[in-house]
Amino acid sequence: MSKRKREVAEARKEARKSVCVASLRNVPTSPRKMRLVADLIRGKEVNYALGVLRFSKQDASARLEKLLLSAIDNWKQKNEGENVEDANLYVKTIYVDSARILKRLRPAPQGRAHRIRKRSNHVTIFVDRKPTDNQE
Repeated sequence: MSKRKREVAEARKEARKSVCVASLRNVPTSPRKMRLVADLIRGKEVNYALGVLRFSKQDASARLEKLLLSAIDNWKQKNEGENVEDANLYVKTIYVDSARILKRLRPAPQGRAHRIRKRSNHVTIFVDRKPTDNQE
C-alpha cells in the first residue's frame, strides 16, 4: 500500500471513530413514506430530532425514534465517560434504501389481475458530534 493511500485510510478511520451507526432492516413501510420522515430530522440536533419524531403523526416516526435512540445508546457505549447533553450530538447522515418487494395479485374485472407491490426499506442513521469552529 502506498504512503498516500495509507494516510487517507488512516484519516478515514480516525473520522469514523466519533461516528456511531444504527440500522433498521426490512421495515414494512414504503421507502417514499419513510423518506418524508427522515428528511425532517436530517442534520438536526438529537434532542430536537427526538421531539419532532415523538410528536409526528406518521407511522414511520415511531420506528425512526427507536432507531435514533439506538444510535444514541451506541454512542454512549463507545464514549463511556461522556455525557450526551454535553457532547452536542446531531444526526449527521440518514438514508433510506429500498428493500425486498413482495409481489401480490389482486383480482380485477373480466378475469384480469393487477399486480400489487408491497414495498419495504432499510434505514441507516449516523450520529456524530457537531463540529465547533475551533476544531476546524
